[in-house]
Amino acid sequence: METVIKNVLGTSLEACCYRPLTGFYRDGFCKTGIEDQGTHVVCAIMTDAFLEFSKSRGNDLITPKPYWQFPGLKAGDQWCLCIRRWLEAEKAGKAPNLILEATHEKALEHASLALLQRYVYEK
Repeated sequence: METVIKNVLGTSLEACCYRPLTGFYRDGFCKTGIEDQGTHVVCAIMTDAFLEFSKSRGNDLITPKPYWQFPGLKAGDQWCLCIRRWLEAEKAGKAPNLILEATHEKALEHASLALLQRYVYEK
């Protein structure tokens, strides 16, 4: 029997993005496992402010890295972020909006649902 992976709302985890292909496992989902040291569980909509913030913290998500088959991100792209980086950006006023249906329930071990809901992406 297959285990259902849940999002922060308690329903089945939805895909975050296939183009560009995101997720720690590069399967489009913000899933995590023991080998995911960064806990890439937050599905976020990239903004220029967040991308510059992340780059200033040593994680350049803008520059393509063909070796890793990473196209580089731009504002509007959806991407699975590390929960700790998102929380750091939130404290700095640079946190991007989230897609809660595609944000893994493990995010709730680091942030409250109320906090995450303040950043819900309005379609």
